[in-house]
Amino acid sequence: MARNFPHSFIVCECKRVSLGEIIYAIKEKGAKTLEDIEDITDAGSSCGCCRSAADDIGEKKMELYLDEILNKFVKE
Repeated sequence: MARNFPHSFIVCECKRVSLGEIIYAIKEKGAKTLEDIEDITDAGSSCGCCRSAADDIGEKKMELYLDEILNKFVKE
């Protein structure tokens, strides 16, 4: 996540879930896994391309993935 993204940036195109919603799910709702984010926001529950680069089957790669966001905010 080298670049700064606004909270309005849409991470999950299928479900129209923004970065701000994902950060809220992590910080305020306690999401610690991709499954938690999916349960709380619905992000990643359709095609799954936004989950990680390995899951991205699209021709045009995503700019930001859920696992990158999770890794930035959830320290194990």
